[in-house]
Amino acid sequence: MNTPASLDLAVIGNCQVAALVDNLGRVVWACLPKPDADPVFCALLRRDGGESVSGVFAVDLRDMASATRNYARNTAIVETTLTDVHGSAVKITDFCPRFRSRGRNFRPMAIVRLLEPVHGRPIVTVRLRPRCEYGADEPQRVAGSHHIRFLSPSLNFRVTTNSSLSPLLDESAFVLDRPLAFILSVDETIEETPLTLARSWLDETRNYWHEWIRGLAVPFDWQEAVIRAAITLKLCTYEDTGALLAALTTSIPEMAGSVRNWDYRFCWLRDSFFVILALNHLGATNTMEGYLRYIDNIVARHPGGDLQPLYSITGESKIHERIVESLDGYRGMGPVRVGNLAYEQVQCDVYGAVVLAARQLFFDQRLSNPGDAAVFARAEVLGERAMKMFSVPDAGPWEFRGIEQVHTFSSVMCWAACDRLGRIAAQLGIADRAGFWRSSANAMREEILARAWSETKQAFTGAFGGEDLDATSLLLPDFGFIEASDSRFVSTVNAIERELVRGDLVYRYVHADDFGVPANTFTMCSFWYVNALAAVGRMDEARAIFQKLLLRRNSAGLLSEDIDPLSGEQWGNFPQTYSMVGIITCATRLSRTWVEML
Repeated sequence: MNTPASLDLAVIGNCQVAALVDNLGRVVWACLPKPDADPVFCALLRRDGGESVSGVFAVDLRDMASATRNYARNTAIVETTLTDVHGSAVKITDFCPRFRSRGRNFRPMAIVRLLEPVHGRPIVTVRLRPRCEYGADEPQRVAGSHHIRFLSPSLNFRVTTNSSLSPLLDESAFVLDRPLAFILSVDETIEETPLTLARSWLDETRNYWHEWIRGLAVPFDWQEAVIRAAITLKLCTYEDTGALLAALTTSIPEMAGSVRNWDYRFCWLRDSFFVILALNHLGATNTMEGYLRYIDNIVARHPGGDLQPLYSITGESKIHERIVESLDGYRGMGPVRVGNLAYEQVQCDVYGAVVLAARQLFFDQRLSNPGDAAVFARAEVLGERAMKMFSVPDAGPWEFRGIEQVHTFSSVMCWAACDRLGRIAAQLGIADRAGFWRSSANAMREEILARAWSETKQAFTGAFGGEDLDATSLLLPDFGFIEASDSRFVSTVNAIERELVRGDLVYRYVHADDFGVPANTFTMCSFWYVNALAAVGRMDEARAIFQKLLLRRNSAGLLSEDIDPLSGEQWGNFPQTYSMVGIITCATRLSRTWVEML
């Protein structure tokens, strides 16, 4: 069987490491010791996606007839059942341990796989084929009594197991007649029996996720979709620093053969704001507090207030981009990029993104460390930068590499920074600063209204003085820039429908960019469209389109960055936090209330 790589993937993780499991129960992507590191399992970026190449952790069932894969309810635990033509079956359980221990979150660099016979006499082959240096090298294997050590210049780790080591080392078939555990972790001795430890960690991890979910304020409708989205967003956080990753992969093309292949394993300040907003809707404020600590450290390193659009998950500012030749690329569609040159771009929306993310510090009484005058003073530095940059040409929210304009979205986000600083100052009782920021924001708003409006299109356009439409205009009421009932916004929605909407899918824009005219739609824009329809009172249409969008999720309930409007296939890096955010924000807005339903 030789099937191409697919984004029908499930994600496991513990906010320290993460892995992607395909619909045959194969681990095809996992970076160690953290999500932006070297992929130990990299088959996702191999031409055949894990059928025969290295960079995979697979369990092959002889004479396999079918496979089913599901998440254990309300957890980040993946269960895959493989059944052969004779009725024999094997269950694979994959997870990364995460639970409370000794007053803190226990989240080791560990991937655990349990292999159990379910029916009959399954005959399996285990392919444990890690790589290093982005697939270029094979780590040295050293067998112990109950473990295999994998040694490389960049990382040493081991797999501890109660399985016989011989069939693992030579990849020979064996009868699975008892449960086996495989614990991939740091290169240290595990004293406990592997199977006992794995089962203990599994129970604790299941309990952790159940408790976390019980603490969420989920909407009445679409609970399953919201819960899966919330867990996925949590798995895209790097808890050590509080950073939020845009996605867990690199170089999945935005469309087939497009070379629009980017590395998304970093923290974009803009994307992170949307993630924080979505989780705050559900009452998950711990992620926000961790992220704001990350931002505080970023701002402290830039006392002048000049911010990049993205940083590494450890806060490093330089994210040099290079192409690696050792991986073919998703379905052979290279290049494979490591790093992202967008860190050098001017993207003026970042100032609004940071202030908007931080504003809850000053209004939410639940937080353990609320904002005060000192925090506000640091935020004012960003406001001053926003005032200076709001009408400066930049690369915009879509990070054009060869185009700079005064992008409407960037200007509105700069306005939002100043507007929110005025509100925060009023909340703190600092009347003179409240007046200053309100006056500044009002002047910026008037200029944006004058320069971003097109009489020809009867719409707000993507850039000052331009005629190209941009889906970010659907967000104007969400930022409080304009009322949804304003005729100018209603007209903008209508114009976007004519030019950018294809059924339930929406393009970011349809004009040519650095690489030509986009062929695939951007998933998050479809959710923006749903929210805009609801805002202008077209609730039935909004609900109908939202239902269609939910059907576009993969079999694990996840979404990537882009969707082909013709085939419906998902493209782009995975799982895309932007897209998962859309599920939460739309469901929260469109759901019936608990009061009216109980």
